[in-house]
Amino acid sequence: MNSPFDIDYKVALVTGANRGIGRTIVETFLERGVRKVYLGLRNLESVADLEQQYADRVTPIHIDLSRPSTIISAAANAQDVDIVINNAGILKNASPLQPESIDALETQMDINVAGLLRMAQAFAPVLKANGGGAFVQLNSIASLRSFPAFATYAASKAAAYSITQALRHEMAEQNTVVLSVHPGPIATDMANNAGLSDIAEPPGLVAEGIIEALKKGECHLFPDTMARELWQEYESFARKVIEIEAGTA
Repeated sequence: MNSPFDIDYKVALVTGANRGIGRTIVETFLERGVRKVYLGLRNLESVADLEQQYADRVTPIHIDLSRPSTIISAAANAQDVDIVINNAGILKNASPLQPESIDALETQMDINVAGLLRMAQAFAPVLKANGGGAFVQLNSIASLRSFPAFATYAASKAAAYSITQALRHEMAEQNTVVLSVHPGPIATDMANNAGLSDIAEPPGLVAEGIIEALKKGECHLFPDTMARELWQEYESFARKVIEIEAGTA
């Protein structure tokens, strides 16, 4: 288990904050007591409506997970962050036997895996300086179960989940809790692109779930119907093997 963490009056940073799950996290966090949110974006103009609605409680900040310099700059300019939500990611449909699967895999590994490493390396010192805080990584049920139509995405999320597990142990030493989030189909552009819109559930399940999981000290969150069904089968292994304390493996 993690230590309990309450988001009230904290400062958060959310990557991919302009739409989908990221935008819902921003709005939910602000409604539930977060003091300020840095909106991590590739296009700063895409959140003009959020700036107008929330005024000085949101600050757009340039983050492109494929460009390390933007992440380093963001960390230098967001020194008051208590919670990092690494939500941004990319999905490129490609089955293993398609010629384009290699390019798809390389692109997704750069954004979904190397991007996670870049965010953790840049913001871990910031969180440490502020007393610890929380680092939340948006993974996927695809990190545990692959699907032929987007196998390369699943591979990248499996790698990201593996990195998340290691980060939890390492960042515990600086009093930072790490939460791994594993949604199933959520009603976003990504779900539409994957052809899953007919079974997708509201992104609010993810946002509210993160708040509650942090408060309870959970290490994993499986927020929606499909995810919870998988968690029923996976929970025993996760509790006994993945969530053990650092140094006991």
